[in-house]
Amino acid sequence: MLQVFIMQGVKKLAEDKIMLAHGAGGLKTQRLIRQIFQKNLGNAYLQQELDAALIKFSSHKIALSTDSFVISPIFFPGGDIGKLAVCGTVNDLAVMGAKPLYLTLGLIIEEGLPLEELDSLMASLGNTAREAGVQIVAGDTKVVEHGACDKIFINTSGIGIVPPNIDLRPQKMSPGDKIIVSGPLGNHGIAILAAREGLDFKPPLASDCTYINYLADGLLSTGANIKCMRDPTRGGLATTLNELAAQAGLGIKLFEEELPIDPQVKGACSILGLDPLYLANEGKVVIVVGNKDAQMVLQELKKYKIGREASIVGEVTDAHPSKVVMETELGTVRVLHMLEGDPLPRIC
Repeated sequence: MLQVFIMQGVKKLAEDKIMLAHGAGGLKTQRLIRQIFQKNLGNAYLQQELDAALIKFSSHKIALSTDSFVISPIFFPGGDIGKLAVCGTVNDLAVMGAKPLYLTLGLIIEEGLPLEELDSLMASLGNTAREAGVQIVAGDTKVVEHGACDKIFINTSGIGIVPPNIDLRPQKMSPGDKIIVSGPLGNHGIAILAAREGLDFKPPLASDCTYINYLADGLLSTGANIKCMRDPTRGGLATTLNELAAQAGLGIKLFEEELPIDPQVKGACSILGLDPLYLANEGKVVIVVGNKDAQMVLQELKKYKIGREASIVGEVTDAHPSKVVMETELGTVRVLHMLEGDPLPRIC
């Protein structure tokens, strides 16, 4: 009894403070959102719990999203914090069916950051914004003392227009719908870990960091019965699907043999004791689509370079509401819980 009492006291003490796991996108993040942010800031828009708030404005529907980026290192194979800041917010708008138009840019810069590095980051950010078809329309810069942040933190807010016929929400999911992912999972998480820890993978692993708005436009233009889309960033595919299952009140079943995971990522995860289903992605999209239109969506995805390895990986079911399970290659069933800890901090 004494041990139980002590452990409960330690747990309570730990929960009185912010931990890295609160920023990992998993269970602790969800608790923080509901117990602190929703309690104090809650309104109808925040309660949508979507990647971008949907706001009716006159005859148009507006999607608005904001995100902060604190990744370490700020330069990594396949990208940098500047490129990531644009792609992250553009993708949050795109998976809501919005056409991203404008971004704001907030910079917190550590004293001592070389101007050459800042110039390189802003060149990357600007090029990415132009390629994605969005404009930076407002910004703010703060410089803090050495040690007050890690080189540079970036916040971007984005706004986009949602066509009147588009309505993408988890509540539209129904049993029998198919789950599709647009490409290999876990590349970003492993690339960041390798860059941070100096791990030498051959050939080198690169992040999948890219914008997916043009791909999302292509999918929606098919007229397929797409119920919802999400980008599986923090917490990876497993956490994203847990969020969808909880919001829809339905279950999701995955098939392990259908999951697209690069051999290098599998090997690295095996060595490091990581699960690729919980690793972050920064250029992928999860699509929930009606069964009859699943092949149409898959064919459309494969027209794009970033969608060539797309796969139908699972389905929606009413067998286990609000839970995600996976049928393994051995024929067993594994429950996939929402990420609770923080196996790979600072990935976005």
